[in-house]
Amino acid sequence: MERKKTAGRRKIPLVKIEKDADRYSTFSKRLTGLYKKASELVRENDVDLGIILTSPTDKTYAFVHPTSNAVIDCFMNLKIDFDDQIIAENSRNKVNQLNDWLNELDKREEIAKEKLLALNEMNKTREKNRWESIDQLNANEIIKFQAWLDVGEFMLKDQLPEVSSSSQSPPEDANI
Repeated sequence: MERKKTAGRRKIPLVKIEKDADRYSTFSKRLTGLYKKASELVRENDVDLGIILTSPTDKTYAFVHPTSNAVIDCFMNLKIDFDDQIIAENSRNKVNQLNDWLNELDKREEIAKEKLLALNEMNKTREKNRWESIDQLNANEIIKFQAWLDVGEFMLKDQLPEVSSSSQSPPEDANI
């Protein structure tokens, strides 16, 4: 009896993506993830790192930290001179600052999304409660509400000729 694989991670075979649009899209998404992981690796482990990629559209991308000279020199086991060390340290500090800023922006974005969801829920509730409160009016309150609406309608009709004479009127075939 064959068992069905359900939960857990499975190893997916790596094969070339045949459709060009899918391949470009996947490359773009994976490139962003690769840059983020490379940035985390540099930040957490204080390492020098160099990645050079060519996209399916033959565009070249590179992630180098702290500088390309520093990475190449390390790779070639050459001695880094003092100037390169200063440049590398300054670049490392800049990357750390930019990482902190990116993380802060990510946090702010999450907070903004949560606030937007909460506001949308509040608006839905407010609309629902507005109509529910009208349903709870007694006969006298309904008469007062109707009178208030009538006065508003009268005031709007009274101001309509003033507004239409002071501005260009819409074409007759316009939906109002």
